[in-house]
Amino acid sequence: MLTNDTSEGPARVRDGKWRHIAGFRVVVSWPQDGYAPPPTAPADLRARVAGVAGALLLIAGLSLVGIAVAAQRHAPQPSSAAAGTTGPSGSAGRPLSRSVPVRVDIPAIGVHSKLLHLGVNADGTIQVPSLETSAGLAAWYKYSATPGQLGTSVIEGHVDDRRGPAVFFRLGALRPGDAIDVTLADGVTAVFHVTGVRDFRKSGFPAETVYGPAPYPALHLITCGGAFDYATGHYLSSTVVFASLASARS
Repeated sequence: MLTNDTSEGPARVRDGKWRHIAGFRVVVSWPQDGYAPPPTAPADLRARVAGVAGALLLIAGLSLVGIAVAAQRHAPQPSSAAAGTTGPSGSAGRPLSRSVPVRVDIPAIGVHSKLLHLGVNADGTIQVPSLETSAGLAAWYKYSATPGQLGTSVIEGHVDDRRGPAVFFRLGALRPGDAIDVTLADGVTAVFHVTGVRDFRKSGFPAETVYGPAPYPALHLITCGGAFDYATGHYLSSTVVFASLASARS
């Protein structure tokens, strides 16, 4: 600051004397090296620096998300060569007596799962296994025929969950002729052969073809497929495997 002092004196800094300016004595001194201290960074400069740092962190975070999405494993999708037929190919095996299924094994894609028995939700939609506790298990729709009975038996399972692949992750990789073994409660194993593998948009899902009655022992396996809609958190399509009973063994 400045004080009103008109006394004369040497205008020096290093010897500790005070400089006079326009008749006022300066009583704010600089360090003994004769230079003023460096100015502190203005608040807006610090804010700009913090903003740049935040932007860089955001860009880095988005880059990591992009890398994670690019590295995400995608379930195999049915090829046109695997479309086959939705009905039996050749003669189907003789129908079996009713017996609830307890296990499904699909050697070609490494599926070995006990079977849950699920029905419908309050709104009439088919129940699915819990993503939190049962993503690794398939489920038989208990209002369909039992596997091997005359009619359509339906088994469903998740393709994945937030942790990674689920029980039917590789369902789309099946091909006509692949075997599906379903063990029944009476000790009989119903052996089905795949006749076709197809992808259907959920907006035009052929419910009658998939869930409707069949004049032979049919087995249909269902999971999610196609592209994933990040806005809704759902897959846009369903992968359906069509199979018919080929034989049975004790």
